Amino acid sequence: MNLVAWVLGPAGDDGTRQPGSGSTAGADLGVRAAAIAASAGLSAAGALHAVWAFSPWPLDSRADYAAVVVGVAESQLPSRPLTLTVAGMLGLACWLVVTGVRPTNHLAASRLVRGGLWTLCGVLLIRGLGGLIVSGFTLSEAPAEFRHWDLLLYSPLCIVLGGLTGFVTVRVRSRRSNSGSRA
Repeated sequence: MNLVAWVLGPAGDDGTRQPGSGSTAGADLGVRAAAIAASAGLSAAGALHAVWAFSPWPLDSRADYAAVVVGVAESQLPSRPLTLTVAGMLGLACWLVVTGVRPTNHLAASRLVRGGLWTLCGVLLIRGLGGLIVSGFTLSEAPAEFRHWDLLLYSPLCIVLGGLTGFVTVRVRSRRSNSGSRA
């Protein structure tokens, strides 16, 4: 079963969603689409961090990688274990988003998952907005290449992922609250 089918839930033989199959009990299609987009972005970022622990790809050297991706001198690069920790945390974030939207998962309604989703949303939005402010107003001594990519890609991506996560969290919680009050 692929990730899309796992997040979206069961479908009929003709690809249509089956009423009463449990797939409509949780989040609607828009929330699930947001969860798929957020989990795909988070898992891609996690995979990139795992690659960066061992390689400067797609750049040519560790010095270029340090300046463009991290915004520091090569001697200040984070250690391999720290970079792998970030990759693992991004994987955990992906799991939180997918778990939070799954209607059949009993963990989805737990305080741990909901708290994790709110924390993830906050961290991503703070990183994104903070990056726009710091890079936009040149408030740090980061290299110009890093500031360029921070304004063009890194910060907007964090804002989008944070927004998607927040959307999923609010909508799933409100749908569960509404279905719980109907019972």
